[in-house]
Amino acid sequence: MMLAALLTAQAPPAAPTKPDSAEVKQHIERAKKIAGTEWAGEANFFCLMPRANSANDPLIEPTKVFDNVYAVGRSGTLVYAITTSDGIILIDSGYANEEESVLLPGMKKLGLDPAKIKYVIVTHGHGDHFGGAAYLQEHYGAHVVLSQADWDLMLKPPAAPKGGKQGKAPAAPVASPKKDLVAMEGQPITLGGEKVTPVMIPGHTPGSLGLIFQVIDRGKKHTAALFGGTILLAGVISDAGLQQYLRSIDHFKELTKQAKVDVELQNHPLYDGLEERLAKLRDRKPGAPNPFIVGKSNYQKFLDVQAECMRAAVARRAP
Repeated sequence: MMLAALLTAQAPPAAPTKPDSAEVKQHIERAKKIAGTEWAGEANFFCLMPRANSANDPLIEPTKVFDNVYAVGRSGTLVYAITTSDGIILIDSGYANEEESVLLPGMKKLGLDPAKIKYVIVTHGHGDHFGGAAYLQEHYGAHVVLSQADWDLMLKPPAAPKGGKQGKAPAAPVASPKKDLVAMEGQPITLGGEKVTPVMIPGHTPGSLGLIFQVIDRGKKHTAALFGGTILLAGVISDAGLQQYLRSIDHFKELTKQAKVDVELQNHPLYDGLEERLAKLRDRKPGAPNPFIVGKSNYQKFLDVQAECMRAAVARRAP
């Protein structure tokens, strides 16, 4: 089956049609207050200057983020590899046709053997996340995991607009993997004693997934979360979708608080200071903190900022 390439990235934002109301400004100011200095970039991105990820975003230097977690891909769309004693779990698989130019070379540069990939957890059914999954399934026998709703989205996608954007021919479709494993909320994907626990966060897509898992930093365990269905551009989502998304953020907030999450990772890290963090990792001295460890309270603020900016987006639609 194929998925139209228009789903490989979120569409460009619509131009604003009216000045922000007092209610919108109130949500923006609240987001900025919650953000402080830690998440100021996030508040500015979501509330004021959102943008889509792109297949032309710069490549990152493949990086060991934690003892057991590695990052490969583009500054706007990352793939994470979690290493275990029995093989590798990938979170997402990047863009189609970049398996042999980006993903696999990046893994090999980090000393990771692609033949050891056992699972590919796809956070949601858009081509920039599942693009490499069919290749990994075919070449390495990797199991592909999605929610049932997003298997349905991926295998039976909505039709692409005729003529493509601005009268151009539609881009080439993206091959989807064969139907495999279905993620269920609270049922961990386990490998080599490690587990990744899915959380259902519909809104961006019907079956978007958040993920909670342990990471190890210089021998010490921490708990990481990845909100895998971020709405970068609210303008392309329906009113009902935005309301569902706000409920999903609340749900993820509750579960990440219970899990004592203190590490923030994103597959679309356009707004969380990725480049600065990677630079700090490269220059990290013994005893220096890992910049991806933000603390339990700050992780909750990360979600609160996103929610307030989304409330501002909802208020912008008011007549």
